[in-house]
Amino acid sequence: MKNSIKVERARHDLTQEALAERLGVSRQTINSMEKGKYVPSTVLALKLADVFGVGVEALFALEESDWQKG
Repeated sequence: MKNSIKVERARHDLTQEALAERLGVSRQTINSMEKGKYVPSTVLALKLADVFGVGVEALFALEESDWQKG
């Protein structure tokens, strides 16, 4: 799954640490999400969307390989 968290974070002038504090997660969690190594829970995805004032679909998009898993 690809995401635009890093782009939105830059648009809102937030560091990984500042975003992590707002969401109640670690900076490492933000870093892992931005690198596509961690897919957030639905609750965390909704919180991210709320912080950035966008829909979840604006932050996350499925890739072709996501349809081939499971």
